[in-house]
Amino acid sequence: MFKHASESQVSITQLMLPSHSNFSGKIHGGHILSLMDQIAFACASKHSRHYCVTASVNRVDFLNPIEVGELVTLKASVNYTGKTSMVVGLRVESQNIQSGEIKHCNSSYFTMVAKDESGKNVKVPGLILDDIQAVRRFARSIARQEQAKTRSSKFKSSEFKFEEHLEFLENQNAKLKL
Repeated sequence: MFKHASESQVSITQLMLPSHSNFSGKIHGGHILSLMDQIAFACASKHSRHYCVTASVNRVDFLNPIEVGELVTLKASVNYTGKTSMVVGLRVESQNIQSGEIKHCNSSYFTMVAKDESGKNVKVPGLILDDIQAVRRFARSIARQEQAKTRSSKFKSSEFKFEEHLEFLENQNAKLKL
């Protein structure tokens, strides 16, 4: 079975309240991460028609602060499907209600895994790639998976060769004392 990404896209908009703010008066990053996880779950569950869990989050960069009183919109779409997993692309934007200004606050990729009633991984519908952007997103997800594999094995403690990395320590705010 195959589905279009548009069949499971989800978006939510929420007013940011003082209770969502941190000590500097900006919206707490943890609150935004929680919303991101919720919408990734909703999107993946809608696509797979199963309960889904978060397996990993690929990089979250907070690009612009979100102010109390702004509307935050989160958009989620399935970018990639494996056997039992999906990569859900997320975009977070904030809007100043008075000025109408919209800011891109962050984008991220959540890998979600579909589960059956007994908690075992279950096969998910494939993705119909119906335009160039869909192909680009799918291919980018594959490339990110390959980069993650290389990253994790290169720095595994049993295989790490510190001599190969000494040049990277030059001009850094660190002092080597071995």
